[in-house]
Amino acid sequence: MTASEKYMENVIELAQNVRREQAGAIEAAARLAADALCDGGFLFTFGTGHSHMLAEEIFYRAGGLARVCPILEDALMLHRAAARSSVFERMPGLAGILLDDVEAVKNGGVLFLFSNSGCNTVAVDMAEEAKRRGLSTVCITSVAHSRRMTTRHPEGKKLMDVCDVVIDNMGVYGDASVETAGTMVGATSTVIGAMIMEAVVCRAAELADEAGCRPEIFASANTENGDEKNAGLIEKYKPLVKAM
Repeated sequence: MTASEKYMENVIELAQNVRREQAGAIEAAARLAADALCDGGFLFTFGTGHSHMLAEEIFYRAGGLARVCPILEDALMLHRAAARSSVFERMPGLAGILLDDVEAVKNGGVLFLFSNSGCNTVAVDMAEEAKRRGLSTVCITSVAHSRRMTTRHPEGKKLMDVCDVVIDNMGVYGDASVETAGTMVGATSTVIGAMIMEAVVCRAAELADEAGCRPEIFASANTENGDEKNAGLIEKYKPLVKAM
């Protein structure tokens, strides 16, 4: 078996494990999301480093919910200065500053947080600060990895300790899943995290529709009349969603 085949086999196995063992947590997250949508709230997303890709996964997406507000900060991503982003994600006090800049928080809703280790300060602070502002919290993390880590949070907290719902991506310690050339390669947290979030969106949309509050959904801009279908949603939510 080649390394690429082994990686895909690992991802398929993880996907099946998540489907079987995290179904209850995914359902709980979807119900929080559906309730937020029906109450006029938003789904907020936040991640640092590579996890910021999951914060963008369900935003402005073909077949995605319109009322999604990602919390994106350049200093916490990789495209400006990757090593420096690690410094910022360990910085106390930053989460509150970032949330102050999110207009849609006043509408309420659910914050989805993504951190494979769950041990960096800004993610934990963001979860706790969101709760203080009336948001429910859901995290996608690696429980196996987090349990082996010493948290960098000054009060000794980990993300999975402070969120209302914890979804385990069930990845291995260190994230990389394939041994080759004397080392480990092939991280799984992003692909599994994306699968989980899309599953949550699908179920939340279904639950909201069943409750009589049909969710607003973006069409692909690269389909016939896609731009026209999306224009009203963009105009409606751009004042509240900075990234729109």
